[in-house]
Amino acid sequence: MTKTILITGAGSGFAESAAIGMARAGHNVIATAQVSPQVAALRTKAAELGLDMRVEKLDLHDPHDMAFARSFDVDILWNNAGIGEAGPVSEIPVDLLRGNFETNVFKPLELTQGFIKKWIAEGKRAKIVFTSSMGGLFTPAGWGPYVSTKHALESLAEAIAQEVQPFGIKVQTINPGAYLTGYNETMADTAFRWLDDTKNFTKRDQLRATFDALLASPQGHLDPQEMVDRMIEIVPADTGKVRNVCPQFVEDAIKEAQAAAWTARI
Repeated sequence: MTKTILITGAGSGFAESAAIGMARAGHNVIATAQVSPQVAALRTKAAELGLDMRVEKLDLHDPHDMAFARSFDVDILWNNAGIGEAGPVSEIPVDLLRGNFETNVFKPLELTQGFIKKWIAEGKRAKIVFTSSMGGLFTPAGWGPYVSTKHALESLAEAIAQEVQPFGIKVQTINPGAYLTGYNETMADTAFRWLDDTKNFTKRDQLRATFDALLASPQGHLDPQEMVDRMIEIVPADTGKVRNVCPQFVEDAIKEAQAAAWTARI
């Protein structure tokens, strides 16, 4: 069945490719991007591909953009937009962590609440999808600021699912592994804006080595097409798993880490 799907943060990465894939599959896609150059570039790309895909500007921090987005009549809201701060939680300037939560948690929640209210008033059956992360289910050293926002999204998604189930509204999360989109690589650089060897006990070389070890491993630069293909399947579907971790070896590793937490000792 053809769905109308609103996607946030579709100006690059997974969501850009998945938006194109879902439009090719015949869905009515409203792909949104934060800034006008991204909007223009995606409109051009869609036209060159011969796709009837609507592209709009949606900066989650712009109340006018948010109000405009809530006027759309959609079957699925895919909350994908996000930013990433890396570095030691014990030392990161709190304003940076607060900003990460504002973009990754509070603003998507604000947008979602508006659609839930609208759907319930209309008696509309709909679906909400959150792009979480493998890091929404465990916390690797150095990535705590970002993945803490995804832990929060996991909890909010679980709560919302229970609250809206009586109204025929469904909730899913998508939890990508470390795919090579450039997102993790640029996020790893964020801590070096403020980390200072003369002030911080976390040393720059130490943290860089931590990041390089993960990003250089085969598990740290997976082919993103695998995840894009799964998103094209998951987002429009009426049924499926509530939590969608990809690839399988990451799901297995997370389950092992979660089991080990029950026997870990200080």
